[in-house]
Order: sequence, then C-alpha cells, then structure tokens
Amino acid sequence: MIQRNAAQVLVESLRIHGADMAFCVPGESYLPVLDALYDYRESFRLIICRQEGGAAYMADAYGKLTNRPGICFVTRGPGASNAAAGLHTAFQDSSPMILFIGQVGRDMVEREAFQELDYRRMFSQSAKWVAQIDDPRRIPEFVSRAFHTAVSGRPGPVVLALPEDMLWEITEVGQPQRYSRIAAHPSPQAMTELQAMLMAAQHPVMILGGRGWSEQACADIRGFAERFALPTACAFRYQDLFDATHPNYIGDVGLGINPALARRIRDADLVLAVGPRLGEATTSGYTLFDIPRPKQKLVHVHAGLEELGRVYAADLPIVSGLPEFAAAANALPDPGTTPWQQELATARSDYLQFSTPTTNPGPLQMGEIMGWLRERLPPDAIVCNGAGNYAAWVHRYYHFRRFPTQLAPTNGSMGYGVPAAVAAKLLHPERVVVAFAGDGCYLMNGQELATAVQYDAAIVVIVINNSMYGTIRMHQEQAFPARVHGTGLINPDFAALAAAYGAYSEVVTETSQFALAFERALATGRPALLELRLDPEALSPSLTISALRERGIRKA
Repeated sequence: MIQRNAAQVLVESLRIHGADMAFCVPGESYLPVLDALYDYRESFRLIICRQEGGAAYMADAYGKLTNRPGICFVTRGPGASNAAAGLHTAFQDSSPMILFIGQVGRDMVEREAFQELDYRRMFSQSAKWVAQIDDPRRIPEFVSRAFHTAVSGRPGPVVLALPEDMLWEITEVGQPQRYSRIAAHPSPQAMTELQAMLMAAQHPVMILGGRGWSEQACADIRGFAERFALPTACAFRYQDLFDATHPNYIGDVGLGINPALARRIRDADLVLAVGPRLGEATTSGYTLFDIPRPKQKLVHVHAGLEELGRVYAADLPIVSGLPEFAAAANALPDPGTTPWQQELATARSDYLQFSTPTTNPGPLQMGEIMGWLRERLPPDAIVCNGAGNYAAWVHRYYHFRRFPTQLAPTNGSMGYGVPAAVAAKLLHPERVVVAFAGDGCYLMNGQELATAVQYDAAIVVIVINNSMYGTIRMHQEQAFPARVHGTGLINPDFAALAAAYGAYSEVVTETSQFALAFERALATGRPALLELRLDPEALSPSLTISALRERGIRKA
C-alpha cells in the first residue's frame, strides 16, 4: 500500500491491465492524469489528437486490431460530445474500448456547471456500461470491471467519468490482477445438432461477422468451411475474416450486395450465421430473412446472449465466443462428400464475375485502380475507410486476404478512415496502411493527418473527390430526380492542404497516373495523400447520375 493521488492510481490500473497506448485531446478536467502519465512516457504512448472524434475513432481501431480495449481520454462537455460518434461506432461495431471523460467537481454536480453533462443519461444507449468514479478508493474496482465488460460477451465500449477534484485526492489502495476475457463455449449437444442440420441440408450458406475473432479462429473456421465445402460469405465490413482468394469465398453480404449472392441466401435451406448481429446492412434492410421466423433453417452463433432471438428466431441459437465456436466447428467429424459441391463452384464463379472491375464515366477508372491495388498491396496491408459511395469500389473489388486487415465502420460513420489508419500504423509501423475517404468524408477528420505527421505514421490517404456528398446525392436523385439541393461541395485543394500539414501529396486525374503516384507516396516513408478527381457522374460501380435521373423521371 503506497499513498498516491487518484490519477496515479488510475494510470497504474491501466498498466496492470496491459494498456500501452491511449488517444486523447488534453483538457484541464483531467490534468492530473496527464501528469501521472508523464512518469511512464517511455513505456506508455500518449497520442495527442486534433479532435475528440478522431481520438475515439483511433481507440475503436485499436480495439478492432488487438481485441484489447482501446483507451481514449477526453475532457468534459464539448469534448465528450465530440467523442460520441466514435463511441457509437464502437458500440455498433462491437469494438472493445474505454472512454475516460473528465468531469466537473463533485461539489458542482447538478448546477449545470461549466461544461457539465450527465454521461449516464447521455451515453446509456451507446455503451455497455457508463459510470462515474466518485471515490478514489474504488478506481481499481471500476477499471477492472471496465476491462472485463469491454472484452467479454459481445465486446463494446465502456464510459467512465472522472470528477476533476477526485483525481487530486490522496488515497491508499491495492490493485487486482490483470483482467481476463470471459466467453461462453458451445455445448457438445449444440455441435451435434449443428452437424445433423448440415448433413440434412442441400443448399447451405455460412455468413461470418462480428468482433472477437483471432487469426487462429479465422484459420479454424476456414478449416471447417473447407472440410464441409461450405459457401462462405462475410457480413458488411467484416471481409477480412475469410480469404477472398479462397475457393470457398463467395462475397460480402452488405450494402450493394451481389444480386446473385442475395438470391442464394434467400434460396438457402440452411444459413449458418457465425458472429454477425444480422442487422440492417447485413440483411439488405431485413429482407433476406423473414421476421421473426426465417424460411431458411437458421443457426445463429453470437457472443452476446441478448442478440439471439432479438430479431430472428433461430432454429439453433448458440451463445459462444467466436474463437471457441470456430475451434469446436473445426473439430467436427469429417462429413465426406457433400451434395452442394457444384453449387459452391457456381457461387464462387458468381463472386469472381461480380468482383471483376467495371468501367465508370470519366478518365479516372476506380475499378481499374482497385484491381491494381489488390495485386500490388501485400496480404497484410491494412485498408481503412469511412462511409460513402466511394467505399463500394473498395468492398467490391479489393481482395482482403488476412485477418485483421479491414478497418471500416459498420454504422456508416463518416470521417473514420484517416484516424483509423493513424492508429493502425502506430500499432503496425512495418505494414502498409491505406485510408480511403470521399471528399466529404475526409473533411470530417482529415485534420488527423497532422497527428500522422507528428508521430511519423506513414499512412497513404486516398481522397476520392467528386465534389459532392455522393451517397446522399444518389438517394436524392432516386427520390427527387433533377432537384439537386444541399449535396454539392466546393472543396479545398486537398493536395495543397496535405502539403501544408507536412505530408507528401499529389493529384491524380487519370488512371494511368495512379500507379506511379502511389509508388512515390509509399517511397517517401512519410504520411502521404493522393487526391483522385472522379467524374461526378460516377456515383458507384454500377450507378451514374444520368441513369438514376432518367429512371426516376420515368417513374414519376
């Protein structure tokens, strides 16, 4: 027992639980924590970000890449409000994360003091647990619970508020041992029933998703898919769970789904959903399965008991950690020849055809660029993106081959790509990290390029500039053709802006310029940005403004 202030106890607790990095925007509300971290500046990296949203996205990306809670510190009121987007992303993406918020002094609560907010009420729907530490003697208890909660069951974010005056208090406490992940295992009876359902099926499909996977778990589920010849797809923005070059891979089940894959899922007699929540994006707006009882036999495996039966009544619900289930599935007896071998070959052929790059209007061909990147980037390259129609080219044409290599928000949060790439490069400086962003998406957190420069995080940012909020323009043309309002953008010179930050930059206007520009960007060994100027007609890999408008006018 050693007497120290509460902030020192907090930092010591973080270190006991294995935290080695935190993302923050500094604030006077948690100044003692910054001081306590000073003593560990050689062994604990404190990454100073430009906006709390960027800091929270970085913590989310850390959680996705490591399966350990990403740590984020923000100040009260506006700081916490800015971090809300990252918290919501971590919640819907099931990313382990702990958000620490400086809070007003305990003697000022309920007076609407300077920047005061009640975080229990504010974040009750976007975190697994929200609490405030009023007694410094309980810091080890609260921090231990936060780590356990963030990684156990369905992973997700936790919020802990830190009253400013509490952090200065001198206290004397002990520390618990390091947290351990708590996960359910599938029962032998459930696995026996699963094998029987597989043996009775004629047209099965497996869909992978969710958080908590590991490289070994991905290898186990791949072995299971191989032995049972299962056509295997990945849920929206979980494409790195299964090698896209593997003969069992048949595509991603998300926005812009291959129509042939959607038909295959609707016509399946057995769907094995391992990990995904089966939310709106993964079910094509809840149309791939009937509610509450799908016409397909459904086996739903999920780490969180609360998700099973939430929307769909599965024939076989299995609550289990994903590594635990994958290991059990891979240990099932060899089935021998299965009746759907030819169907697997057809599904694979459908995927290869759908992922063959197509042309778009203008001199810059996004499909061709993505085709080049999937051949050029190493299998362990980490590819990040935020939200927008530009991401459809990434999801459709890039081949994710290893886990974990995809960082993208399943909640469709704009501005995610650049902060996520910074966190990825700090964690894996030896790997290529590429961030895609639309022009609207980039300007939401593009200032984190300054963070990349400050910490020598040599990411490559690809800004796809079509001078509009493309996704909203697409919906606008569908609903109100030719009535364009509120979606156009006048942008800065992105290359000049990046250069002002100290990054390498180029503008690419034609496909033929891209490969050499990308190689030059990589060769600099410092943060880089390539601005790709895309014809506004090219809304997505399969849509143009003119075609949408004509279709809408005819319908009207």
